Amino acid sequence: MTTPNPTTRPTPPHRPIRVLVLGAGYAGALAANRLRRDPRVEVTVVNPQPFFVQRIRLHQWVARTADPQVGFDHVLASDIRVVVDTATRIDAARRRVDMASGAALDYDHLIYAVGTGAATPMIPGAAEHGFGVADWVAAQQLRDHLETLDRHEPVTVIGGGLTGVELAAELAERGFGVRLVGGGAVAGSVGPRARRALLVQLGRLGVEVLESGRVVDVTSTTVTVADGGQRRELPSATTVLTTGFEAPPLAEDSGLTTDELGRLCADVTLTSVDDPRIVGAGDAVSIDGMTLRMSCQAAQPLGAQAADAVLAHLDGVAAAEVDQAFVAQCTSVGRRAATLQFTRRDDSPARMVVTGRLAALAKETVCRGTVWNIHRESKTPGAFRWLRGGTRPSAGRPSSASATVVR
Repeated sequence: MTTPNPTTRPTPPHRPIRVLVLGAGYAGALAANRLRRDPRVEVTVVNPQPFFVQRIRLHQWVARTADPQVGFDHVLASDIRVVVDTATRIDAARRRVDMASGAALDYDHLIYAVGTGAATPMIPGAAEHGFGVADWVAAQQLRDHLETLDRHEPVTVIGGGLTGVELAAELAERGFGVRLVGGGAVAGSVGPRARRALLVQLGRLGVEVLESGRVVDVTSTTVTVADGGQRRELPSATTVLTTGFEAPPLAEDSGLTTDELGRLCADVTLTSVDDPRIVGAGDAVSIDGMTLRMSCQAAQPLGAQAADAVLAHLDGVAAAEVDQAFVAQCTSVGRRAATLQFTRRDDSPARMVVTGRLAALAKETVCRGTVWNIHRESKTPGAFRWLRGGTRPSAGRPSSASATVVR
């Protein structure tokens, strides 16, 4: 008796099942490759750039220490169609997506993996005079602007999260006079030992850290910082905003349910609460009952689970609930140092911390590994594995998973 192969799928129908993936970041690219486990599926990816952007290297791109561009021929399977365009509206009723170019694409199922960009804080002058680093376009604009400055000119980074720390360090190592304004805390997501190490490493690079300071006004040449009841106007040739993320307005503009950050609202199987043919993945999805840190560490497993959810829908079985665990938070501090904060599976800081060159090596390994994961999935769909048993949906939240065949 022959043992069934769990990865074997039925013979393809006469017309392929069209799955459209919006976004080719960490989640979207991995999901697109994984969908090829089912020979019935024809995959089309829509992405604004004609290449994969390694987002966790954007601060390096700004400082000219690395190139985050990776050719699609290296990370996507050759039979995946790539459309270089931007989705402007999802017509869920007609199963069609309108594009900025004026074209439209029809689909049978859709994976929503458009990612996020920088959220502009409610600071006077920030929108007009501040730069971002959270996406390719913003990073390119900042990089071009920095080329017009002389070395040692003052740069202000607003936001004490890990993105702000990494960017401040990279620019300081390049020779700019960098000020990091924490807004109340620097590296608040890591434990006290890792936080102390990060502050020491920033100090060695000459970064001025105003941890409790808050920027209350931005001009093209200054920032005003409030701290302890006092206000100081400080010179700033460039001001960069690293104060959080928000999703693009695509889901909201399409009449789909979103959260306060504009992310697509999905149930515990990543399926849209509005339409079972739409599945979310990565930073752009808000999962019922879960809070996940926006990161490639979460995005790639979510991409895999989104693809598996679509394939489950095609087979008429219930999609699995999201099961996502974390391992660590690794923060580069220039090219020669980093801090590696190990975490529990729920992403809370553990006691173990590694610093210095060993941590920098670990960070570089992680950066390369994210691309390798996607590349391997393009060659062997279903090969990607992730750590489970971590953050799960809150108890008592019902799953809307269904065994209904959706084709």
